[in-house]
Amino acid sequence: MNLLTTEERIAIFGSRGMAGSAISRALFRHGYENQLLPDRSQVDCLDRVSVREWMKSNRPDIVILTAAKVGGIKANNDFPADFLIENLKIQTNVIENAWEFGVRRLLFLGSSCIYPKITEQPIREEALLTSPLEATNQWYAIAKIAGIKLCESLRIQHNFDAICLMPTNLYGTGDNYHPTKSHVIPALIRRFHEAKVQNNSTVVCWGSGSPLREFLHANDLGEACVFSLENWSSLAENAPCDDRGAPLTFLNVGTGIDITIQDLSQKIAEIVGFNGKILWDTSKPDGTPQKRLDVSRLKRMGWRSSIPLSDGLAMAYQDFQNELAGKRLRE
Repeated sequence: MNLLTTEERIAIFGSRGMAGSAISRALFRHGYENQLLPDRSQVDCLDRVSVREWMKSNRPDIVILTAAKVGGIKANNDFPADFLIENLKIQTNVIENAWEFGVRRLLFLGSSCIYPKITEQPIREEALLTSPLEATNQWYAIAKIAGIKLCESLRIQHNFDAICLMPTNLYGTGDNYHPTKSHVIPALIRRFHEAKVQNNSTVVCWGSGSPLREFLHANDLGEACVFSLENWSSLAENAPCDDRGAPLTFLNVGTGIDITIQDLSQKIAEIVGFNGKILWDTSKPDGTPQKRLDVSRLKRMGWRSSIPLSDGLAMAYQDFQNELAGKRLRE
């Protein structure tokens, strides 16, 4: 039974970002064209009154929350208060107002960084809050955990149908290729591309290259979100449960396959066409040694990723080149 209808008004907060735009594209592919895509000029998610007035005027049936302050290790280290305060405000304003204005269902997008730094691999949903977080992104993680718990508490106390998806590391169309504020894949794509263009013989990467990471293309995330909205209600009797039999408000989304940063760097260098030497700056932090999600629950429901990493990286490099060409035209 499909839990969505094409007549319902679906609002995506954060629709301009990589995740939000991927979800919007996936919804369109599946025939859900009645979308509300507010940008910052229409609603300020940091302002409770602004969000309240928007909800009052537009009355969406479904809300998808992807809006967040995001960044890599350096940004998280440099601006911890910003990451905690802004994400707490965004989540509370949107989720609480969605409930108060009678939104039928809500999907909140979290992150795999909610899990402890050291935990059993692959990481099951039950690992949440079992041991300390990775220090370099704990502020963002704590905010996301608060969002999950807000959704869970509203389900328990008010029967609000809120579900949450925890994607692994995302990349793809709409990614951020900023020199200092990007995540690992866009950062490496930019670094290797610039080295190739400048005929540099070496590229320096952060850390030891030994950590293992899992990566999911944004298009796959979009498909996972549509699938979840169509098939998963937190109020249903057959909703996924944890090991104690309690309904789960959040599920992992990923490929279930990880790769060392060293091997990832080599793949990207080959795709970009950089033939020089890769050096490693071990004075820089590695972060969590391994972070691979257990995605078995979503697989049992009938969804799995479809874009292999090599194909996705080639697509991402093409996106980056298209972005550069667009900037040159605008100049």
